Order: sequence, then structure tokens, then C-alpha cells
Amino acid sequence: MTNSSVMEDTLKLLKDHKLRVTPQRHIILAYLASHHNHPTVETIRDALSKELPNMGSSTIYNTLNTFVDHRLVVELQNGDGSTHYDYFGTPHYHAICTNCGKIVDVTYPGFDKDEKTLEEKTAEISGYMISGNHMEVYGLCPECQVKLGITQKK
Repeated sequence: MTNSSVMEDTLKLLKDHKLRVTPQRHIILAYLASHHNHPTVETIRDALSKELPNMGSSTIYNTLNTFVDHRLVVELQNGDGSTHYDYFGTPHYHAICTNCGKIVDVTYPGFDKDEKTLEEKTAEISGYMISGNHMEVYGLCPECQVKLGITQKK
């Protein structure tokens, strides 16, 4: 995705969700859509400080909370006590390292093309009216496996 298409797509997304378009909202959402680093508020503030030098942490928190409320972004906890954020433009889940806290997006061919979605299957089984889902799996990342001298059993 090019920078101009990210800016156009995120502008449209804000409008589609009937959110007031402010420079802060637009640039934060564009940052999340174009970076897959699962940033914290501090990471976002540092990355955007040149473009919006007067934007404080509270503005970023409030903006992210609005995005979470509108299901544009998900909050992730990686075990280090900090909250990370992820733009949820395409269906995926997260693998989180229990040693270093690294978070990676996981998807595979056909992930979002199953006969029935996880939500549909869950609604059938539980009777719930499902509004969304968020899945995380935990384990040791390849780097920590090497660092700890652990090999996977095949």
C-alpha cells in the first residue's frame, strides 16, 4: 500500500464510521494501517513527533480508544504491562511470545474464507449475537527458542 493510498483509505474509513476527521485521527490511523509493529502509545508519539510535535499522549490515548470503540483497532496485551494497538484491516490473529512479548500477525491462505466464520459457528453453538472476535495464541518466538536453547518437537 502506498503512502497516498493509505491516506486515502484511512480518510474514507474515518468518514465511513462517521468519525469527525481531525489531523490527529487521520495521521494516527494512517500510521497504524501502514506499520505492523503493534505500537504502544509512546511508540506512536515518538514516530509522529515530527509531523505533529504538539500531540500529547492523552490525545493519542483518546484517539485510540475511539478507534477501539469503533472496531477499527484492537488492543493487545503482551505480558509486559503495556498496551499495544493493531489496525484490523484484514482478518488475522496474533501470536505473542511469552518470553520477550513480541507480537506477530498470523494469517494463512483461506483464513477468512472458511465455509462459516468463527462468529457464525459460535453464534450457532452458543445462541449469542456475536459482534466480533479477537484471537491470541501464546508461545515462544523463534528467537527466544534459540536464546533459551529450546527445540520444537516434531
